[in-house]
Amino acid sequence: MNLSILASFIGGIGLFLLGMQLMTEGLKIAAGNTLRAILERSTSTPLRGILSGALITSLVQSSGAVTVATIGFVNAGLMDLMQAITIVYGSNIGHTMIGWLVSLVDFQSTVKFVALPLIGLGMFLRLNRGNNRYAALGETLAGFGVFFTGIDLLRATFAGSGLGMPLTALSSGMGSHLAFLTIGLLLTVAMQSSSATMVITLTAAAGGLIPLDNGASMVIGANIGSTSTAALAALDATPNAKRVAAAHVIFNLATGAVALFMLPFLLHALLAFPEILNLPANATVLLALFHTSVNILGVCLIWPFTRLMVKRLKGWFRSHEEDETRPLYLDKNIATTPVLAFHALAKEIERIGNIARRMARGAMSSEAGPGLQLDADRRILLKLEIEVGTFINLVRRGSLPKELDHVLPNALRVTSYYREVADVSLRVAQMQQQSRPVENTALAQEIGLYKQHVVKLLDLTDVAQKDYAPEECAALFKQTEEMYHHLKLSLLKAGTNNLLPVGLMVSLIDLMSDVRRIADQIEKGALYLTTLTRAMPEEDGTGSARSAA
Repeated sequence: MNLSILASFIGGIGLFLLGMQLMTEGLKIAAGNTLRAILERSTSTPLRGILSGALITSLVQSSGAVTVATIGFVNAGLMDLMQAITIVYGSNIGHTMIGWLVSLVDFQSTVKFVALPLIGLGMFLRLNRGNNRYAALGETLAGFGVFFTGIDLLRATFAGSGLGMPLTALSSGMGSHLAFLTIGLLLTVAMQSSSATMVITLTAAAGGLIPLDNGASMVIGANIGSTSTAALAALDATPNAKRVAAAHVIFNLATGAVALFMLPFLLHALLAFPEILNLPANATVLLALFHTSVNILGVCLIWPFTRLMVKRLKGWFRSHEEDETRPLYLDKNIATTPVLAFHALAKEIERIGNIARRMARGAMSSEAGPGLQLDADRRILLKLEIEVGTFINLVRRGSLPKELDHVLPNALRVTSYYREVADVSLRVAQMQQQSRPVENTALAQEIGLYKQHVVKLLDLTDVAQKDYAPEECAALFKQTEEMYHHLKLSLLKAGTNNLLPVGLMVSLIDLMSDVRRIADQIEKGALYLTTLTRAMPEEDGTGSARSAA
């Protein structure tokens, strides 16, 4: 193997990748929020989403960058899963533009009259304009120049004797297509750029190093390998972002499988197109045409199944929060049957109560302020409250006995109590974060005992427990009230006697008042929930429902 040729090959790849990076990073800054605005506004219909994905990828020449940006928008809630998938489709079409650049551009004249001047102009702007948009534009222009120079160096390398690689040994036999597909995939994963693999494939085919059908197999491998960037970006992302990456993988695997199966037929069919389009019928043009056709064909084949894929993907990569927001007991099919509907309603509200108690315990034990779990629990509770309200509306539409009219308002009342517990718990966590430690030992102990008393009440108000006793809870809450008033008086005395800063005294009184509010709402919620379960209709001997109240 000629070392100078190998050095040219490595240098060509390096220049190409450097140009790609400069172009992509420069465009991100130079365009400002323009690219983001295009992605956000151009996904109102599936067709517009595909076109915008194709357009932006054609500009930045990096489907991975566009897909990663799309994952970021999904992460931030700026785009839903369907919109993101249309952009993924479009980006796969858009990144085929690199093949047309390699096959149609005269690189000898382009490098001499375009690329080298662009590098000079771009670096002049970059060095003389600081860190503003003009500097970013200069970086982009220099990137274009380096990009074309790298391609020309690779083209010149393969135009001679190639690298002396024994690729011809792989160009025959049944496994040749799979071998070249694997080479294309591994190159793309290693360089994290399917465009770089495309340039290597097209320049190698132009130099006669690999035959047309094996070049097409490498193109398929590059397509499949391009999913690695999105997959890596989604590793620590939200479930929605992981679904976008999964959609990218599914699309490219399905497209690759179809293209590999139909490879001889596609190449034979494409032989007529260069003449129709008035293009030279060389290997690079045919491979560029193959690359574009395969991705357009993939979109056409998978598009009818997109909604089904979205539905399936929403069931994958579910987070704990998403699972907990799904009602476990509410089913519209039982809404017209009072026995089943009331039982399901009571069980679901019990779940809401458990989440409210969990939030209250977490808030009172946290000194670091509201954490991710508290915020997540509140979202879960609010979502379940909406589901309960929707289910109650369904029950009301049925033939509900008049003697049970009071039960449904009571159910809503219980959920409002638990929502209040959630809201106050967040406030308690925030106040504890902002509050200073109490240095007075006796006062600190009284505050600790008061909180422990409320936590005990939280445990006793779980109506699902066999030993739940409303009377015991009421008595414990009465003690809590007495403890609160005594503690409030102690705080006022400490502030008056300069044992406690006045500001801290006021904040502690507010905090203890909110803790008392939690105890009040949780006790009322449990009490009304028991009236709901006692009012559940039962089946009499004739099979009809009667009230247990």
